[in-house]
Amino acid sequence: ELLQQLSARAIDPRSMQVAGLLQERNNGGFYDRFRNRLIFPIRDRDGAVVGFGARAMGDDQPKYLNSAQSSLFDKSRILYGLDLARDAIRDEDRVVVVEGYMDVIALAQAGFGEAVAPLGTALTEQQIIMLWRMVPKPLLCFDGDSAGQKAAFRAAQRALGGLKPGHSLEFVTLPEGMDPDDLVKKSGARAFGALLDQAEP
Repeated sequence: ELLQQLSARAIDPRSMQVAGLLQERNNGGFYDRFRNRLIFPIRDRDGAVVGFGARAMGDDQPKYLNSAQSSLFDKSRILYGLDLARDAIRDEDRVVVVEGYMDVIALAQAGFGEAVAPLGTALTEQQIIMLWRMVPKPLLCFDGDSAGQKAAFRAAQRALGGLKPGHSLEFVTLPEGMDPDDLVKKSGARAFGALLDQAEP
């Protein structure tokens, strides 16, 4: 347990609360914010850890949980995986935006190192501007369900104010009910690449 490890090392729990790793109980004391979860470090574009994301191992809700907003961790201005994707984005001259950590990891394993993801929220205006600084037409590849379609529509609306010649968005449509992780596992990297080639403006 994280709290026990910190106590054994004489680390002040309050500093870990500020870092977003512990929560204070109503009746005093602390508990692990990310208990029973698989934890992903979230890094800024330069590779410095600025927060954590965590996926529930069982049926706990919410399924994904991020560090709390702070002066260091502003999820509206961070793209998961960007620090590792920068070289691939430059080499491929494209960036693929997916919905979650697991999609980024699955695509990297399948040879698509240019994938990044927002942190559990709709793509923000700030994130769209970050993407346009890297490539003129980012590819948005959200899940093939109604929630994914709504996320794509919201991203399109948010991009409208910044559209200019040479800057746009392209959308990749996945089969109904599938996400990028599912697709590469079921059909392979070539099938996913073919969908990227069919992206629509």
